[in-house]
Amino acid sequence: MTLPSEHQEQCGFLHWFRSKFPGVLIFAIPNGGHRAMSTAKALKAEGVMRGVPDLFVPEWNLWIEMKRQKQGRLSPDQKHVIRKLENVGHTVIVGFGATDASRKVLEFRLSATERAQQYRRQASSEQDTSQSC
Repeated sequence: MTLPSEHQEQCGFLHWFRSKFPGVLIFAIPNGGHRAMSTAKALKAEGVMRGVPDLFVPEWNLWIEMKRQKQGRLSPDQKHVIRKLENVGHTVIVGFGATDASRKVLEFRLSATERAQQYRRQASSEQDTSQSC
């Protein structure tokens, strides 16, 4: 059995994401693939760089790097960029196939919801304390 390509996995993931979260902006960063040397040079001059994750969800400060289900590995450039993004407060998910990426996005959303609820409870208890004086 032939495993889906990274392209097929990313297309499947995007279809799932857009149906699960309509209205949430997600877009691809076209920094991979094979190109003519002249095109590669022009894109590099415009700021395209190696290692940037495949997808970005601005509303959630979330980057998604897609890999094949098996034998998908991060390059040294990808590891470097991911560390940089995480160091400035972004979240990066590495999805090994569409199913894995979908599961990790749901986990990310669940933890984000839990953090928001905890913040609201803390703010509410602080407000109650300040009003009791």
